[in-house]
Formats: sequence, C-alpha cells, structure tokens
Amino acid sequence: MIATMSPTPWSLSDLQLSRIDTSLVREHDALFLLVCSASFIESGSDTYTRNLIERFDDDPEVAAWLRDHWEPEELQHGAALRAYVEAVWPGFDWASAYAAFFEEYSRLCTMDQLEPTRGQEMVARCIVEMGTTTYYQALHEACDEPVLRDLFWRIRCDEVRHYKHFLSYFMKYRGIEGLHRGRVLTALVRRALELRKEDASIALRHAVNGRLRSGAPDGGPAPIAQADALAREAIALVGAHLPMDLAVRMTLKPLMLGPALQRAVERPLAALGRRVLLT
Repeated sequence: MIATMSPTPWSLSDLQLSRIDTSLVREHDALFLLVCSASFIESGSDTYTRNLIERFDDDPEVAAWLRDHWEPEELQHGAALRAYVEAVWPGFDWASAYAAFFEEYSRLCTMDQLEPTRGQEMVARCIVEMGTTTYYQALHEACDEPVLRDLFWRIRCDEVRHYKHFLSYFMKYRGIEGLHRGRVLTALVRRALELRKEDASIALRHAVNGRLRSGAPDGGPAPIAQADALAREAIALVGAHLPMDLAVRMTLKPLMLGPALQRAVERPLAALGRRVLLT
C-alpha cells in the first residue's frame, strides 16, 4: 500500500517508483509542468541555502540546521521530483531544461535579495515555506496517481517542519532585534508579493519551453499561444486546490495577533485570496 503520511526521515527508496501508474499522468501536461518546475526549484536550493548559511554563520544553531537538515532535505525533494519526471516522461531532457533554468535563476540568488535584518529574513522564510506547504498540498489534492500523491505529501510534511523551524528562529531574533509588528508585516507583505513573480515563474517558463521542444515534431518550440495556454492551465490547477485557510493562518502566525483578532481577519483574507486566484 502507498503511504498516506510522510515518514521522517524518508529517502528515494521509499517512493516505489516502479509502481507508478503512468496512465494517470503521462498525458497530463499541466501536472507535468508543475512537477517539473518544482523539481527545478528544489534542485537549485543549495544556491540560496549558502547565502543563508553565510548570513547566519555566527549562529551555530541556525547555521547547522540550514546546512545539515534544510539543504539536504530540499535537495532530496529535487532529486525525487526529477526521478519521477524521468520515470514518467523519459523523452523530456530534464538536464538541459534545468541548465537553462538555473542560468537565469541563479542570478536572483544573491545576498542582496535577503531581508535587511535576520529576524525579517526568518519572516520571509516563513512565507516561502507557507507557499511550498500549500503548493504541495494543492498538488496532492489535484493528483490521482498514488506514487505522486505520496511524494507530494512527504514533501508537504517536510515543508511544514521547515516552517516551524523558521518560525522558532524568527521568535528568537524578534526578541534580539526588538522587531515590532509593523516591520514584521512589511517583510511578510514584501515576500508574499514576490512569491509568484520570481523563481516559480522562471521555473514554469523553462518547464514549458523544455516540454514544447520535446513535444514538437522538428524539435523546435511550439507557438507561444500554446505555451501561454499550458502555463495558465498549470496555474489554474494549483489555484483550484490551494488550501487558502491554511495559507492565511501560516502567514499571520509571525504577527502574533490575539486569538479574537486572528479569527476576525482569517476569513475575509482567505476569501480575498480566493478571489485573487480566480481573477
């Protein structure tokens, strides 16, 4: 039986790739693009992890967790997703598409992209982990193939743990830096606005380009209208299953609102988020 909960730790050998039901996914272009783009981002995670380790090099607790746990777990996500792509879509040249992605993506992974203070950077990390948690949960709900559903849930559970670590480190630096709620909110909003316009859009574009090259009879790219349609379909698939209530709760957590205020704002924010996704 395919596992429904994520063991901790897990390895590639736990995925049972030989049991993939390719009939449920092989013709699903939108799902392919989402799995492939996620594999690109996760496979390049060591680039920005090095920046964070450098930023926290004099904090042994944080640096050790980033180096010994977060980075290898993120890279394992990339390796697992790549293995799935190559098992189901062997005609796709993953290595070439990833190289094109990484050439562009790596230019974003600079120290200048980090938040001005350590506490605010931990807030930004919470937003990133919120995004990945809800993304993989949405894909788990959208997918019918058992092995892929299992993989999505394993990664989702890892991302929840990562969120909890970053939140605890934020609390540590909140006290050290005396971060008031306004500065926390600024970091939250700034990172939330960047979620869809940076690494995710770059990865999706290169997944689309690679898919169209491999799918065109002469090996060349298909018309841009087809590429746009594929990307829109992939984004809509995630949006239809995104757990917006969970996204709002995870986003609000670093603000440390009182229970009554948090309950009062959660529902309207979730409704607003759904409307944004549907427009």
